Amino acid sequence: MSSNKGKDVAEGSSRGAAMAPDQQNPPPLSRYESQKRRDWNTFGQYLRNQRPPVALSQCNANHVLEFLRYLDQFGKTKVHLQGCVFFGQPEPPGPCTCPLKQAWGSLDALIGRLRAAYEENGGLPETNPFCKWRY
Repeated sequence: MSSNKGKDVAEGSSRGAAMAPDQQNPPPLSRYESQKRRDWNTFGQYLRNQRPPVALSQCNANHVLEFLRYLDQFGKTKVHLQGCVFFGQPEPPGPCTCPLKQAWGSLDALIGRLRAAYEENGGLPETNPFCKWRY
């Protein structure tokens, strides 16, 4: 008799119980699906952290734009300001104080993943705040 039997029962363990084949080892998520889930969770956390918190049903294009502005501060693309000595140089020879921003392609891909995740999580296509036709 297993010394862990009581622990297994108390924790609701299914060890030893027959499981359907598709429940034993779910297929790993693709890179896209993993990123989409992570992006969706990040956006949900962003909405919950607003004061007052914003329900997904109340989310609109303005919330999406505010979220993108928030994310912009964590970008890796150097954007030289017009007064910068390196303005217009794709590979400047030295450091400057110009800001780092999200690349446009990264933001475009993010919006695509969030658009799909919104509808996969019960949102209606006609109320999807991530649809490009709404901007």
